[in-house]
Amino acid sequence: MVETETVITEPKKNNTQSVADSIATAKLAARAAAESKGQDIVLIDISKQTSIFDCFLIVTGTSRRQLQAIAEEIHRLMKERGESRLSMSGYDESRWIAVDYGSIIVHLFDEEYRAFYDLEGLWADSVPIDLTDALKDTNARVSLPNQLD
Repeated sequence: MVETETVITEPKKNNTQSVADSIATAKLAARAAAESKGQDIVLIDISKQTSIFDCFLIVTGTSRRQLQAIAEEIHRLMKERGESRLSMSGYDESRWIAVDYGSIIVHLFDEEYRAFYDLEGLWADSVPIDLTDALKDTNARVSLPNQLD
């Protein structure tokens, strides 16, 4: 008889943080991305589709250096707010940088990778969050997922 081991994976999100708190924090991260010249910024609430994360912040950058600068600025802001970065991948290549803050996942893409991976299409059942107020007075292009081509 072969024994099997059951592995239970706990959600990464901090249980004391509500979805509304995650979205409010993600809006601040969106503003940091906009101030670093990120474009086509989208925030989607995925809390109804998965219990692991509350939202995705998706941002397009124009160069490797810019994507890294956006990642660093968001990390600086999140650290100030007491948010821990659990993991980051793609930083060296910088075509798609994914940063895990537990309940918030930040996706930073160059244009080609964003179009190819189409997270907005993949998570089409998610709820888009209006960033108009959060990004006021920045020059960022703000899009809702269903408005992207």
